[in-house]
Amino acid sequence: MKTWIGFLINLQFFTVFPMKRQLPMDKEYINKTFHTFPLLGLLLGAIYAAVLYALLEWTPLSPLAAAFILWLLTIFVTGGLHLDGWIDTSDAYFSYRDIPKRLEIMSDPRTGAFGVISVIVLLGSRMLFLYEIIQNIKPWSYSLIIMVPFLGRVAMGFILAKMPLAKNVGLAAFFQAAAGKNSTAGYPVYLAFAGLAILSTNLTSFYSFIVLLVVLFFSMLFLKRKIIKWFGGITGDVNGASVEGVELILWMAIWLLHYFVTD
Repeated sequence: MKTWIGFLINLQFFTVFPMKRQLPMDKEYINKTFHTFPLLGLLLGAIYAAVLYALLEWTPLSPLAAAFILWLLTIFVTGGLHLDGWIDTSDAYFSYRDIPKRLEIMSDPRTGAFGVISVIVLLGSRMLFLYEIIQNIKPWSYSLIIMVPFLGRVAMGFILAKMPLAKNVGLAAFFQAAAGKNSTAGYPVYLAFAGLAILSTNLTSFYSFIVLLVVLFFSMLFLKRKIIKWFGGITGDVNGASVEGVELILWMAIWLLHYFVTD
């Protein structure tokens, strides 16, 4: 029951899906959100893949139109929450100021030019990757599309639970205060089951999944070093930016796989 409530809290915080019931926000329930971050990602990924399949198989829409609708969906279902973090973090980073000033900039509700430019580059790149993936769609493409938000939420869980805080207030501090030592202990199990499920489809999907895992691993190593160097730790904005960045790299990896994997 607590795990289910943790999943519902994730839906309330990180998606636009309406929750009509009042959810408890006690530490024990917030702790369960960490356990269900990957499940949230699987749900989002399944929605992306199902919508894309329906668009390509049951409508006369062009690949460009299907890519645009999927692109909009990736923005809509999260309510732009992580994009807001990307914008604020970009403004702070490109200020080239010291860490306290960067944290101050992230707290400023105003959006600067660098944030606008950065989100245009992010969303433009995502649109390119989606369009060319769909133009070269393969049977194994759908399983990889499901993996993008899944792996993105795995990254989010590790970042929120394991990275030091830049400040002791805000969304990141709220979640980390409830994280236990074993909050992410089940993530390898999630990854193993995902790998086995993909392996049951075909080897091309499985090898491509391994590539995505390698990309995720090196992305996490990069973030672990740079987040502390650039911001002194995580905030809610930095966490959101990290999710967007990791997912963009994963989309890029899938885009490249469609050029080099011919099966």
